[in-house]
Amino acid sequence: MGRYRPPRKRSSTYITPEGAQALREELHQLWKVERPQVTDAVHEAAKNGDRSENGDYIYGKRRLREIDSRVRFLNKRLDELKVVTRLPADKDKVFFGAWVTLQNKVGEQQRWRIVGPDEFDLSERKLSMDSPLARAMLGKRLHDLVTVQSPSGEQRYSVTVIQYIDHIETGPG
Repeated sequence: MGRYRPPRKRSSTYITPEGAQALREELHQLWKVERPQVTDAVHEAAKNGDRSENGDYIYGKRRLREIDSRVRFLNKRLDELKVVTRLPADKDKVFFGAWVTLQNKVGEQQRWRIVGPDEFDLSERKLSMDSPLARAMLGKRLHDLVTVQSPSGEQRYSVTVIQYIDHIETGPG
């Protein structure tokens, strides 16, 4: 029996159209491209005799298990996700999909897009809606104060810009 792992907290099921497309592309890449290649490599490695000392066979089988696990996860996750395609009626408030510019007390600004947990990428300034900063921003208006606890203490920001842009992957100009 494996080690006990406590159940993970369910993450939000919202996703942008771009995020859903990226997950579908990953699923296609794994299932239609990578898995057949690895299966062929394992098949060829199996012909080489003793499998217990055959690195190509052992690592190929391990990679197949990883691919199958990720494919199962993606299939289940794509079934439960809700793709958000409509802009909110009140564009003066921070909701899912918004690009939000925050300013701290010394005038430094940072811009974030609030996205689903399956598509967050800090290098692209995409912040999961389940993160503490995004939860603190949701529902705020221009010039509202956003307060969030961080390891270095309480951080305070002011909302300076709220933008909603259809089908933009990397952010507004």
